[in-house]
Amino acid sequence: MEEERMIEMILEKMDRMLELEKEILGIVSIEKKELKPLDALTLLDLPDHLRKSAMVMNKLKEATAKEVADETMRERSIESAYLNQLHRENYLLKKRDGRKVIFYFPKE
Repeated sequence: MEEERMIEMILEKMDRMLELEKEILGIVSIEKKELKPLDALTLLDLPDHLRKSAMVMNKLKEATAKEVADETMRERSIESAYLNQLHRENYLLKKRDGRKVIFYFPKE
């Protein structure tokens, strides 16, 4: 009886370790994500609305949608959608800081 309980505890701990490993590997793969460069040719290929957001992000390097919206003179919700689109297309990374979502370029 005691052995069965010990085996069960060990199996539970092993399951938890495997879950943590998956979380860690997921975080590492996000950080190693290949981003597309935002050079002049790439900027010219972007639609106007995304180009404006990308140029402001290039200037700010790290910003919230509100900060970018203040620069572009657009609504925060619209700017958030554009920044998320740039993120999905692998031009930007994003992270959470509490409730804030911060868009950024990786430090080189």
